Amino acid sequence: MPEVIFNGPAGRLEGRYQPSKEKSAPIAIILHPHPQFGGTMNNQIVYQLFYMFQKRGFTTLRFNFRGIGRSQGEFDHGAGELSDAASALDWVQSLHPDSKSCWVAGYSFGAWIGMQLLMRRPEIEGFMSIAPQPNIYDFSFLAPCPSSGLIINGDSDKVAPEKDVNGLVEKLKTQKGILITHRTVEGANHFFNNKVESLMGECEDYLDRRLNGELVPEPAAKRIR
Repeated sequence: MPEVIFNGPAGRLEGRYQPSKEKSAPIAIILHPHPQFGGTMNNQIVYQLFYMFQKRGFTTLRFNFRGIGRSQGEFDHGAGELSDAASALDWVQSLHPDSKSCWVAGYSFGAWIGMQLLMRRPEIEGFMSIAPQPNIYDFSFLAPCPSSGLIINGDSDKVAPEKDVNGLVEKLKTQKGILITHRTVEGANHFFNNKVESLMGECEDYLDRRLNGELVPEPAAKRIR
């Protein structure tokens, strides 16, 4: 798993990068939790997501937002971190010009950044939002949400209460042309203590089904086949 340093908007960014053997393989970007609350690219869930995509032949990158580890700059309340994520995707795409599609997976704060990146980059065809926090962050920019994806949370999450996540899901489910899949991990808190295996099982199942042409709106599913 090569360590990489690439240029971001506020200086160098540090990441871990695993290219696929296939030139045209899809790209996956993994975004970590809140930098001021211990979030880094070495978070266990971020690592597991990275490994999940890599195992399925994606070109995969996880990286530290500005000010974390060897990434330069300082915390910027989301605006700068979104720019970091866009730069990270640019960097991978510059190395893989034949890659046509991309996925973004984010956990907690990273889920908020990932959904914003999704709005700006039409090549992102799938997303995973793990324990998003609509009670803290504004997700109203998803109007409309451009891609189908998975939202997954724990039913014992005190940081992002279940009712708030359900509200976000219900709002997105009314939109046409996409399919939002919502999964709840029973007994899981915001950190998925002792529940990471269950979380990853749901994420893997979702990704495998999407790669098989499932869990997208009917017309799109027909096109894939």
